[in-house]
Amino acid sequence: MLNTIEKNKWLVITLVVVIIFALLTFANFQYAKQNPGGNDFLVHWMGTRNFLTTGTSPYSDDTALKIQTIAYGRAAQAGEHQLRVAYPLYSIIIFAPFAAVSDFTLARALWMSLLELCLFGIVFYSLRLTFWTPKAWLIGLFLVFTLFSYHGMRPLINGNAVILVTFLMVLILLTIRGKHDEIAGIMLAMITIKPQNALLFLVFILFWAFMNKRYKLITWFTATMVVLVGFSFLLIPDWLTQNIKEVVLYPSYNPDGTVGAVLKTAWGAIGERISMVISFILLVILLAEWWISRFATTKKFLWVVFLTLAISQWIGIQTDPGNFILLYPGMFYCFFMIADRWGKSANRFFIIFTALVGAGIWVIFLTTLQKGYQPVQSSAMFFPMPIICFILLYWVRWWVVKADKIELNKRAIGI
Repeated sequence: MLNTIEKNKWLVITLVVVIIFALLTFANFQYAKQNPGGNDFLVHWMGTRNFLTTGTSPYSDDTALKIQTIAYGRAAQAGEHQLRVAYPLYSIIIFAPFAAVSDFTLARALWMSLLELCLFGIVFYSLRLTFWTPKAWLIGLFLVFTLFSYHGMRPLINGNAVILVTFLMVLILLTIRGKHDEIAGIMLAMITIKPQNALLFLVFILFWAFMNKRYKLITWFTATMVVLVGFSFLLIPDWLTQNIKEVVLYPSYNPDGTVGAVLKTAWGAIGERISMVISFILLVILLAEWWISRFATTKKFLWVVFLTLAISQWIGIQTDPGNFILLYPGMFYCFFMIADRWGKSANRFFIIFTALVGAGIWVIFLTTLQKGYQPVQSSAMFFPMPIICFILLYWVRWWVVKADKIELNKRAIGI
């Protein structure tokens, strides 16, 4: 009887998800017909489709020309985004189902639907990470904030896979907390489709797993990477060389991709020196927090993970403000710590915070928007969200450290 009820429950959930996905896809298709774009997705849709249908390397000039022709109606000119594939070859596993759809508008609508579900998942599973169950209206507020905030909407419209990567990161943390290290290891390998976003997150997770003898996580990650990379070499023997060339070329046709580059553009040599000091200080802070937290319990472990993601955006690794959805799980974690300390009075803070930050970042974007061959976000967008997250994370740090000490003491006496 119980098994039948459980099966029926999952059947209903599956049916609801399918219906929601279908409705989202219909709405997204109408949007995509009226609003050309989605270039982040276009690059990988065409790169994967061209490889699957003709066997041409995603990194080839032929593939780049096809992508540019769809986006611009011609080859890209000097000063325009070159729209070249720079992801590892095994990323085609993610994009292959969408590349099977020959109509780009429909494929884009399907991809947007997946990303929208991931945005919902980022909110719900970020809350589950902390066992926090806020009231329904507050969850609704967080969902609206995430979907319509600049850092939620921009990657959604552009079709940026960073939303999927962020969702997988939250699932990785959930599976680590639940000690499902095999699944965590597999997903940890999958987020390397955007290696610049995953690098420091990956390094800390593996370091913590080693220090805490969670060797199964490391083994499954390594085995999955061997399969993915080996599979890629079977498809294109020199794919890694081609990919590295594209990664090196990438900054040349993109806006400034690091805080250092932004400061150098603004202030020349002085800005470059300032950026070096910032990177050094952040690196020292990060390494110190990693070492202090090498045996951390859940709350401190999560705090350091989210600090790692925040510092990743400023430490000198190529990124873009469009990737800052990565900071949202850390923001929700800080919300949990604040709610845990303040109780119901925290709700007023959440309403004011989401309203001011949500509207404020849009205002900064619109007032600093640069007009060129197409509207381009200002480098000023590199600063608001990381600064907000740094402040939130260090605001709640003392509470996190206290909770960690209590938990470690319980472990020590066998409670």
